[in-house]
Amino acid sequence: MTMRTGFAEGELCWTDLQTSDVEAAKAFYAEVFGWRYEDLPTPDGRSYAKAFLGDALVTVLAPQNPQQEASGDPGRWNVYFAVEDAGDLADELAHSPGNLEFGPETIGDTGVMVFFAPPGGGTTGAWQAGSHFGAGLSQEPGTLAWAELLTPEPQAAVGFFQQLFGHEVTEYPQDDGGTYTTLMVGGAEVAGIARVPGDAQGTLEPGWQVYFGVSDVAEAVQAAVAAGGVVLIEPDEVEEAGTIATLKDPQGGVFSLLEV
Repeated sequence: MTMRTGFAEGELCWTDLQTSDVEAAKAFYAEVFGWRYEDLPTPDGRSYAKAFLGDALVTVLAPQNPQQEASGDPGRWNVYFAVEDAGDLADELAHSPGNLEFGPETIGDTGVMVFFAPPGGGTTGAWQAGSHFGAGLSQEPGTLAWAELLTPEPQAAVGFFQQLFGHEVTEYPQDDGGTYTTLMVGGAEVAGIARVPGDAQGTLEPGWQVYFGVSDVAEAVQAAVAAGGVVLIEPDEVEEAGTIATLKDPQGGVFSLLEV
């Protein structure tokens, strides 16, 4: 069990879901991961749900912003890298090949948020911790286990993250001639970057793919389908990763399962 009390700069610290129906999402993910929730109101009269395993906060299910609602966007899982100073990060983005999309925005006393995109796209969050540092538990069933950026410009994206956070990298040659690159902090792999697999085009879109740990992928897939989810990629044994599957929740949020 990996309990967390903080994160180093450049580590993945948090993920959240923006969805068109928070109540429906709560019911779905409770069936798949066993999450319990605490609801908190938002200034516009809606509410978001803090998801827990035991006493550990693991993620948040939040309502979509007005632009997403108006466009009829599907649900989306976001990932956030820990950053010591979100303002400095935003300034650095002005001198990088990436784009600042939102922020810095102070969220009460909890922290400061920035959204940006690397070259090739893929909306990415950064979080400067205040009272909220990120997920209290990881690498366990029902918690974030991995995330990877699928992009048409993997080499440019890798260089961008190295410039922004100082990530070291490890490269793994793939059977299709491409490379799977992992971003590293303090010798530990924290996220992956790869080109969208040719056999997944039309199924997976460019952007961040989040992986939640489960003890049994097949059982979790069954629970997800029974709760209204759709299987995009059937359970498969992947060398050096283990058994994985990719699904879509009833509001369109795409996520993957990883046996841990």
